[in-house]
Amino acid sequence: MDKVYEPAIHFNHVDFQIGDSKIIKKVTGSFPKGKITTLVGPSGAGKTTLLKMCNGLISPSAGEIFIHNKLITDYDPIDLRRNVGMALQAAPMIKGTVFENLELPLALQSKKLPEEDAISYLDDVGLERDFLHKNADDLSGGQRQKVSIARTLVNQSEILLLDEITSALDRASLKEIEELIVKINGKYNVTMIWITHNLEQALKIGHYTWVLMQGEVIETGESKLLENPQNDLVKHFVQGVIK
Repeated sequence: MDKVYEPAIHFNHVDFQIGDSKIIKKVTGSFPKGKITTLVGPSGAGKTTLLKMCNGLISPSAGEIFIHNKLITDYDPIDLRRNVGMALQAAPMIKGTVFENLELPLALQSKKLPEEDAISYLDDVGLERDFLHKNADDLSGGQRQKVSIARTLVNQSEILLLDEITSALDRASLKEIEELIVKINGKYNVTMIWITHNLEQALKIGHYTWVLMQGEVIETGESKLLENPQNDLVKHFVQGVIK
């Protein structure tokens, strides 16, 4: 990446290995603070493994990871995961109401979420206050994702990890979530790292993009690199030759 920016997360020669299988290989690079960086690449490239290392769900076999210029190992794990939130494709919910799901991050700290604050978070994600006391089981896929994202706002996370959050949604819901991510990024200056198989989405929504293949970062830069990759492997991938 050519532009100078403050890193939210920095990888320094990071490997991740299970047995003799090296999943991530010597990854070095930074995710810029306050920007949306998309991770793209073929299935099995190591994208989800890389994402999980960003909030300590798994630890690297070698190398160092820094969060806001502080070694990830120097963070208390609970504080780390409050600061680095995660939203998944399945948007998992606990049994109960939308309000109970929103309150969960605070309930785990023996704190309460004021109802007016909960309504404000729903408003941030484009849901009416009537949703507050709906059963989470009755939500559509798009609504579940909105509640999942609203729940990350309760912790006031500075970094948000997104793993294929729109891949199971219909076109209308996908568009709503894309607009929501852009809105939250702008309103709260949240750094976002988004795994997506949708290259059009990566180009449209991402400020920056990392292309991973076989555990290695092949090319990085502003997301427009997907329009004219410099690396031959990335060219083939973008053209759909590598899937």
